[in-house]
Amino acid sequence: MVRCWPSLSSRSKKDAGAAKSGKLVDGGSSASTLSTDAKKEEEKKDTEKKDDEKKDSEKKDDDDKKDATEKKDDEKKDDADKPKVPVGSLSEAKNIYKGASDDDGNWTWVDKYPDDVEEAAENEETAKFAVVVRNQKSNDSRKKLEAHSIIVQSPLIRAALAEIMADYPGVACELTRLEFEAPFKPFVHRWNEFQKYYAKPDLDEKTKEHMKVLVDILEYEIGKDVKTFQDYVKNGVVCFKDLWMIFQPGNVVIAQHQGPLSAFEMVETEYMQNNCGKFLQVRCDCVDYGGKDFGRYQEGINIPEFIGTKKITGLKIYPMHFHEERDAVAARLIKRGATFEGLAGHHYKEYKGKAITWDREGNEVECQITGRIIVDIDSFNRFSPWRVRYLQDFNATDLDKFSKHKEELKLAEEKFVLPPYYQMLCRCRTRGYSLKFKKWLDFFVEQVSEVVWNSTAFDRLVLPPDQKELIMSFSESQIAGSTFDDVIQGKGKGIICLLSGPPGVGKTLTAEAVAENLKVPLHMLSSGDLGSDPWEVERELKSILELVARWNAILLLDECDVFLEARSTHELERNKIVSIFLRTLEYYEGIMFMTTNRVEDIDAAFQSRIHVSIEYPDLTSASRRTIWANFLRGSTIKSSLTDKDIHELAELKLNGRQIKNVLKTAQLLAARKKSETLDRKYIETILVIEKKRPGAPQQMMHYL
Repeated sequence: MVRCWPSLSSRSKKDAGAAKSGKLVDGGSSASTLSTDAKKEEEKKDTEKKDDEKKDSEKKDDDDKKDATEKKDDEKKDDADKPKVPVGSLSEAKNIYKGASDDDGNWTWVDKYPDDVEEAAENEETAKFAVVVRNQKSNDSRKKLEAHSIIVQSPLIRAALAEIMADYPGVACELTRLEFEAPFKPFVHRWNEFQKYYAKPDLDEKTKEHMKVLVDILEYEIGKDVKTFQDYVKNGVVCFKDLWMIFQPGNVVIAQHQGPLSAFEMVETEYMQNNCGKFLQVRCDCVDYGGKDFGRYQEGINIPEFIGTKKITGLKIYPMHFHEERDAVAARLIKRGATFEGLAGHHYKEYKGKAITWDREGNEVECQITGRIIVDIDSFNRFSPWRVRYLQDFNATDLDKFSKHKEELKLAEEKFVLPPYYQMLCRCRTRGYSLKFKKWLDFFVEQVSEVVWNSTAFDRLVLPPDQKELIMSFSESQIAGSTFDDVIQGKGKGIICLLSGPPGVGKTLTAEAVAENLKVPLHMLSSGDLGSDPWEVERELKSILELVARWNAILLLDECDVFLEARSTHELERNKIVSIFLRTLEYYEGIMFMTTNRVEDIDAAFQSRIHVSIEYPDLTSASRRTIWANFLRGSTIKSSLTDKDIHELAELKLNGRQIKNVLKTAQLLAARKKSETLDRKYIETILVIEKKRPGAPQQMMHYL
């Protein structure tokens, strides 16, 4: 095998390097041992060197800590030597700055001024320009940049915009720095006015020059939107994304919101989204009455998202000027608003139609109501369990219009009247109480009518003349305002009348007839309306008596035995209820009728508190003849009964309520048979059915 050896020169170099490093160049065990010892010697030296360096470092750290401690001690000593300054006593401001945040986003305030702070873009240099445009990258592929907002600094432009944007909500042209944000809604809505002002022939050159700057900016930014808006108006359609364009703040909009067609004043729009999808919320004001004063109430009406274009008049809410018969609609709404204004306060009215109540969750529920009602928003807010509508005060512009309207009508300054425009904005519903159903409800204004009084009710009441005269005399004097008072002021001012007797003899009818004759409301209560617990009875009774006094009504407590029954030693709860009634009657100031058919069970303490007590005996034949004749005279179907028929029917021992029921059912039967007259045979048929009823009078059995 051929061996290749290194040249002499290279070997010499290696030997020289080895000699220099203290190693032997020749092989063998001696060279290996010497090399190992040398390595150990070097490692030992390195370890000693590292230990020395570590000792030096520790010594240096100790020295640094010692210096820092000494420095702090010196600072504390200096601070101790300085006089203490009270908190907040220096008349200077101290600035601190937000520090850098760590990976977790935590940061703190520091004393050091940030290095990366850039100079403000708006400064003395930019303040010289008429308009400042803040630009940002555009999402529109046709533009590189688009305006985020515009700042109008020119006083000439501001003066022009004060005229152009007059009464536009949210635009205050008197500010020295007037800012508009994209999509520049005020300019879209008032573009025609803007163009007309700019085209004025008498506009001075400097104003025209400044306006030209703003015109060029707006045509670039919203020129496309303005053309789209004008196209929508021309064709009467709109798409969802541009829906906001047709709703100009301050304009009148109409909608069938919570009832018939109503008018509102536009405030603002906002695109929103919920679980049902996207929608545009139109916020607008109506005129409402809060029980004390008129004011504004804001409603939010939502227009759900739709695809493509939609006819403007087909929207849930739209500007009134798009309606084909806007003048007729405005006249009808003004007339209804005048009725709403006239219902301010409390009024006794008739109602027939749909009304609104609420379920436990507060959702509106329709119900059908007929009968007498009290329109009283103030009492609704105080006594009903339902939500109160809190109104906003009229603004300065509204109040100025009110004053001008009163000057035109030459009315006293303190008298409040709504101008026709605000009558048009009045709510379509009012609030009050149904006396028949004993419920607090929302009533539609157009369904409220005047009460048709029954002027013959008291005359048809079957009572001895002296009793009728007594009842009417004290009722009329009390309504007129009796001045008689007790030794203690405010005590014993009311009139309490107890009507006792068997069922169907006219006790309840007496109270109803008196109310009709005096043309005042009748509030009828039973034991079930007041509850059973003493605290509940006291609360309800106090509320009812306050309402009755406010409405100047007559109170009828029907079947009052539960509350007036004699007290005993073992029924403490009922004793409390009786005591509450005793105290209440003592200070009651109105007219109260109480009816009972168990007068012997009434507590003795009530006897001194009752002013008039009338006993109703069983009806006589003559009384029953009068009752038969009265009901037949008021029948909707002409009667064919003779005096002999009435005389024979009067022999039946029926009370007034039973006679009414027999005749009512007989009329229904005659109508079913398509008879033009109410014949005796129909009454006989009903009486045959009545005799099968348990407890029918023996005279009826004998008669049949």
